[in-house]
Amino acid sequence: MKIEIITPEATLFEGEGNYIYLPGSDGSLGVLNRHAPMISSLKKGIVRVKDNAGKEHKFEVKGGTVEVFKNKVTILAE
Repeated sequence: MKIEIITPEATLFEGEGNYIYLPGSDGSLGVLNRHAPMISSLKKGIVRVKDNAGKEHKFEVKGGTVEVFKNKVTILAE
C-alpha cells in the first residue's frame, strides 16, 4: 500500500509499506494492505511504518488525521 506522512513543514515519509501502526485518539490502530476505508483522528504518539523490505520507520506526531482509501494511507500530522 502507498503511505504518505505529511506535516505543515515537510513530507516525513512517502513510499510503499505493508503495515502501519497509528496512535488513534480512541485507541491504537493497525493498518495492513487492503484495509477497509476509514478516517480517524490521531493523538500524540509514535507512528510506525514497516516498509516492503521489512525495515521499520518511526515518526513522532503531536496529533492529526489519517485517511485510508483504495490501498493508500494519508496522514496529515502536526
